[in-house]
Amino acid sequence: MIQDICIIDEDNSILERIKQRFKEEAEFRFLSIRTNELDIALKNIPTLIIINEDNINEDISLICKKIRENEDNSITPIIVVSSNKDKLHRLEILKDEVEYYITAPIDYDYFYHTIKNIIRLIYANRRVSPLTGLPGNVQIQAEMKKRLLNKEVFGVLYFDLDNFKAYNDIYGFLQGDEIIKFTARTILKNVHTEENKDCFVGHIGGDDFVALVGKDADYEKICQDVVAEFDAGIKRYFSEVDLERGYFEIANRKGILEQFPLTSISIGVVIADQQRFYNTLEIAEVGAQVKHTSKVIMGSSYVIDKRRQRE
Repeated sequence: MIQDICIIDEDNSILERIKQRFKEEAEFRFLSIRTNELDIALKNIPTLIIINEDNINEDISLICKKIRENEDNSITPIIVVSSNKDKLHRLEILKDEVEYYITAPIDYDYFYHTIKNIIRLIYANRRVSPLTGLPGNVQIQAEMKKRLLNKEVFGVLYFDLDNFKAYNDIYGFLQGDEIIKFTARTILKNVHTEENKDCFVGHIGGDDFVALVGKDADYEKICQDVVAEFDAGIKRYFSEVDLERGYFEIANRKGILEQFPLTSISIGVVIADQQRFYNTLEIAEVGAQVKHTSKVIMGSSYVIDKRRQRE
C-alpha cells in the first residue's frame, strides 16, 4: 500500500533529499505542501506529516494544533525539523503531540530510519487485526473517506463467509481462525495484482473483509478469482466425511441435527463515486444490501451493483 508522506515547507529542499534517500522504495510517496495548503494535505489523510519549522510562515504550535483538531488526522504522526536547539522550545513542541523533534542540519540516514520506524509502528499499533495483520475499521473508513473527498470513482468489495458460525461450533475457534487467515491471503493475492493499482484490503472483523480498488480494475475477474481459489482451498479445512457428503451436521438447541453446506464466500461489489454517495455510511448500507443478495445464492457467489446515480 502506498504511504503518503506530506512535508510542510515553503520550498523543496527537504523533499528532494528525502526522495533521493527513498528512491528504491516505490511504496513511499512524498509531497511538499506550503503552509497555506495545509487543508489539502489534511484532506488526503497522509500516513505521516513532516514540518520544516525553519521554512514556514506560520506559528508551529498553531499548525500542530490544526492537525490534531482535524478528526481524520488526530492520530497522524508528526515530525518537526528545526534548527532551534532551545530545550524549552523543543518541550513545547512535543507538548503539541508531536512524535519526533529532529534538530537541523538533518542527518538523512537518521531521518530515513526514523520515518521507516514510524511507519512500522503505525502498522503494529493502529488497530490492525492481530489475526490477519490487515488494517481495521479506522483505516478502512479513512481510506474510503479520502477517495470520496478526492472525487474518485472506485470499487468497494465486501466479503463475508457463509455458514462460518456453524463451522466454528463444530470444528472449534482455532480451526475457524485458520479459515479467516486463509480468506485474508486469498483476497490479498487476487486484489493486489500487477493489473490492479491503488488497492486496499481491510479486515472489518470476524469473517468480514473489504477491498477498495481503482475504477479501471476488473471487478468481475477479481470476484471470479477469489471464488475459485477459495472454493479450491477451503476443502482442506473439512474432514473427509464432510467433504464426501458435501455438508456438515451440528445439533441445535433442541438437540436436533441440522445440516449446513460447506463454508463458502459471498461478495457484494459497489461502484462508488460522489454522484451517488455523500459518505462512507451510504456506501456501507448499499454494500450490505448487495452482499445479502449474494448470500441468498447457494455456494460461493458475487453480485455487482453498477448503479452510478442516486435513486
